[in-house]
Amino acid sequence: MNKLLSGAIAAFSLAASSAFAADEVTLQLKWVTQAQFAGYYVAKDKGFYEEEGLDVTILPGGPDIAPTQVIAGGGADVTVEWMPAALAAREKGLPLVNIAQPFKSSGMMLTCWKDAGIEAPEDLKNRTLGVWFFGNEFPFMSWMSQLGIDTGGKSESGVEVLKQGFNVDPLLQRQADCISTMTYNEYWQVIDSGVNPDELVTFKYEDQGVATLEDGLYVLEENLGDAAFVDKMERFVRASMKGWKYAEENPDEAADIVLENDETGAQTEEHQKRMMGEIAKLTSGSNGSLDPADFERTVATLLAGGSDPVITKQPDGAWTHQITDAALN
Repeated sequence: MNKLLSGAIAAFSLAASSAFAADEVTLQLKWVTQAQFAGYYVAKDKGFYEEEGLDVTILPGGPDIAPTQVIAGGGADVTVEWMPAALAAREKGLPLVNIAQPFKSSGMMLTCWKDAGIEAPEDLKNRTLGVWFFGNEFPFMSWMSQLGIDTGGKSESGVEVLKQGFNVDPLLQRQADCISTMTYNEYWQVIDSGVNPDELVTFKYEDQGVATLEDGLYVLEENLGDAAFVDKMERFVRASMKGWKYAEENPDEAADIVLENDETGAQTEEHQKRMMGEIAKLTSGSNGSLDPADFERTVATLLAGGSDPVITKQPDGAWTHQITDAALN
């Protein structure tokens, strides 16, 4: 082969490889590697991102990681976040925009000891209730406000709010009559500790009409003006939703994929398979596009937060169908 021909072939190969180089996307999760985020791990494992020309890096979260801070600092292109935290950050100056909503329903609930005499929300008065903070307390505060229950301390018309860590110890140790749990995680930790479901009473935020949207995909507003970024997000959302629907239909396989990606080794097969079954109930009914009615319900709940609401005014520009319209149609 002459030098001219070999040089031409080399140049063509280089051009071809650069032309087909995958676009990099970094996703920041809200919490540690678990079935709560199965759709993204499935999309990566099954090659759905690769099919869209994407090289996706998935960053696990944890108790010391604030997704909003990571994306604000340029550490991620897109993040999984709960809408209360995202709207609070937006009002404080971080312009987050919801570009997709894989979760249709909320998994948050209050789990109580039945022998404490709690049968209905009105029975929560004069109790100690465990509540997550760092933005997760807002649906609870709004719920209490709507019930006319003061959160300043135990009384005939008030409750004591115990700042709950990311475990179920306050309930098991009887430090609280009720604690915050997710349908797919902490509730089952209580059951796995040896508690019989008949010993418990649960109040789902969905049933109480104060559920707020969880696990949406958020980007910085300024990036939506960049055509190349928008194109990447369209492909990312399309592949991610393909991953979510695959996970819904193949929950055990999805759980296995999550376990393969758990570098900590902390997760168990039983817990992840059960979690995936519960998560599938929350993603069911969503094609990835945000339902404006769900957004309005979330905003109404947050604005009704009493004397210290998470947001003080109706958000403007906090979500868009720009990505999902192109990705899913």
